[in-house]
Amino acid sequence: MKTFPDHFLWGAATSAFQIEGATDEDGRGPSVWDRFTAEPGRIRDGSDARVACDHYHRVDQDLDALSWLGVRSYRFSIAWPRVLPTGRGAPNAAGLDFYDRLVDALLARGIEPFVTLNHWDLPLALHDAGGWPARDTVGAFVHYAEVVMRRLGDRVRRVCTHNEPWCISTLGFGKGEHAPGERSWPRALAAAHHLLLSHGHATLAIRAIAPATEVGIVLNLVPTEPASPSEADREAARAFDGGFNRWFLDPLYGRGYPLDVVFDHVHAGHVPGPELPFVHDGDLRVIATPTDYLGINYYSRAVMRSAVVPEADNSPPTVVASGDKTDIGWEVAPSGLHAILRRVHAEYAPPKLYITENGAAYGTAPDATGRVRDLARQRYLWTHFAATHQAIADGVPVAGFYLWSLMDNFEWGEGYTQRFGIFWVDYATQARLAKDSAHLCRRIIRANALVDLEADLTEAAA
Repeated sequence: MKTFPDHFLWGAATSAFQIEGATDEDGRGPSVWDRFTAEPGRIRDGSDARVACDHYHRVDQDLDALSWLGVRSYRFSIAWPRVLPTGRGAPNAAGLDFYDRLVDALLARGIEPFVTLNHWDLPLALHDAGGWPARDTVGAFVHYAEVVMRRLGDRVRRVCTHNEPWCISTLGFGKGEHAPGERSWPRALAAAHHLLLSHGHATLAIRAIAPATEVGIVLNLVPTEPASPSEADREAARAFDGGFNRWFLDPLYGRGYPLDVVFDHVHAGHVPGPELPFVHDGDLRVIATPTDYLGINYYSRAVMRSAVVPEADNSPPTVVASGDKTDIGWEVAPSGLHAILRRVHAEYAPPKLYITENGAAYGTAPDATGRVRDLARQRYLWTHFAATHQAIADGVPVAGFYLWSLMDNFEWGEGYTQRFGIFWVDYATQARLAKDSAHLCRRIIRANALVDLEADLTEAAA
């Protein structure tokens, strides 16, 4: 029997924009994602999040699902434009009241709240005033963090400043795939810096208000390996790892921005020289403000084949084959979770690690009996639980695991075409249904242990 530590935090995770709906109710202002979803061609199925999972009106039902699941913690995000409709100024009382009630309802059920302050839904007014590429947004975020923590900090013991700054900066400003849909690498790099800088300043502000609260940041990390031992593939892996992982990890842990990646950007013309224009004196010290934990969102690894050297000229041939993939096209690679946990612990040594998101997109629908037999998701989750258990056995201080996601939801640019939930959502009726994966997770969480995988799946099917 593989057991987890006694105080291991099993949890589930969601984000406000993906589940709440009610985007124009009770004083909520528009976000950058509201505008983005309204632009033709931005979302795969042409949908938006005006209703989403209607969580805003169904909180008790969804919290009851968490209680049934047996989780000890729930990671949710606060919608910045629901609390501060224009991103600044006086708070919207109805918005703060909603999250106040949510926190109390969780605690009444014995579930610890884990608050994410920024899960991508920047108030639209702030974006129009310059957004994350503008330094002024740093102060706006700190003000928002202070408003939230003055209201909730007496009861919230875990808070995350930003979720996945790589997605906000690179996908939003560099590649144009996420809101606001720009394609400007100079603005993407400035946005990344201001996200990290606001994290450091907000960490200090949160501690001044709620000194007993754990403060950290959540990064989506991708373990990276070359497709072959060739020099070209090793160079491709270095560049990807540098831009995706080290660009955020290194400054957070006092190393500044990695010089090899700085020179990549200089060579590409993204910055004029190695003295990054958006970095001011003292910024890197603030960014490296010590945190209580690092959150890691993990979904898959990256196996890098050089795009510069033609494959026919890139010897030796590929030695790492791609495995099974989820519906969204991501490789199922639980070994990558074990690898990234060990690496972060060895190279950066955060005092504590949480797996703040892990899950898989599979569209398995209810069968004729009303049951969702999502065997692929069960295998995915079980193998990632096992990878986490091995990392803990190896000495990595993993303190919790948060399932992504509690329920199917609006999956950003994919709209409603991808289902990550362990609860099925019928978007026409808003009915929720526990999938077989939810039943499997319920037993594992309540036992705080793993047993034989096939035995677990057999029991889940009974």
